[in-house]
Amino acid sequence: MTVQKRAALGLSFPVLVLLALLSVPRVVLHDLSVLEEGTFVNGVFVFVPPLVWIAVVLVRRVPNPLVTLLAVGLISGVFLALGHQLLWNVSWGDDPPALGGDLADLAPAAQAVIIRGFAVVSSLVTGTIAGGLCGLAALALQRVTGVRTA
Repeated sequence: MTVQKRAALGLSFPVLVLLALLSVPRVVLHDLSVLEEGTFVNGVFVFVPPLVWIAVVLVRRVPNPLVTLLAVGLISGVFLALGHQLLWNVSWGDDPPALGGDLADLAPAAQAVIIRGFAVVSSLVTGTIAGGLCGLAALALQRVTGVRTA
């Protein structure tokens, strides 16, 4: 990564990837049905990674936490998509999702491509939105606390 790109994001690419990797355990545990929605443990896996993202950009005093955490969120979305795709058969078993209505008559392979494609897009959007929200929170905290960027 060039010095200029690192300066724009405030963190090196490997650090961005490491931060995004913090969200992977929840993806795996959720798809393996180890975590139950609404439990304290699930909450830890949901909220700790984004809180760490925010803490890191504040401690490291990145120049633009919104852009930095958007990048982390997008990378996290890629990991989310990969996790869901790799664990698809484990997660759904013998009852994979199917299209309904006029699309119900499509071949199962075509349905799988469409559904999995939408799952990938959904994962990328989810990660990016999460990163953006964390970035906005970090930016607000940076301004409220008067933390100067590096």
